[in-house]
Amino acid sequence: MHMNAQVYDQYRKTSVETLSPAKLLLMLYDGALNFLSNAKKAIEEKDIPRAHSQIVRAQDIVVELMATLNMDIPLSNQLYALYDYIHRRLVEANIKKDPAIIDEASHFLRELRDAFAQAAREAGRSRIPNNTEAKKLNIMG
Repeated sequence: MHMNAQVYDQYRKTSVETLSPAKLLLMLYDGALNFLSNAKKAIEEKDIPRAHSQIVRAQDIVVELMATLNMDIPLSNQLYALYDYIHRRLVEANIKKDPAIIDEASHFLRELRDAFAQAAREAGRSRIPNNTEAKKLNIMG
């Protein structure tokens, strides 16, 4: 690996490790939404391999969201069920390459992201990351 690449990888790793949980969660939502937007464009352009890879990346984020839930918190059970539903719908969207199902999953993810962002703001959490920061960390496509 080239020295500059090593430095960049270390910077990116450190950047992710120092993010607050709220920032990281919002970046994950934004990343999933971006991948789904890209998947819809790929379907429109009949680029099936790209559509597949973008949907899979969104699915991976949903699985990560499920894996990081604190199941000691009662709300986590409902969130888990919703994430599971979104994941199953994304699998179906990928099989059928159906933009309507992608829209449905995006709607749920956007609602969750917006609700969480609002809660974080109200709790006086640190600044919410913007898309430029998310792209620097390669969370968004």
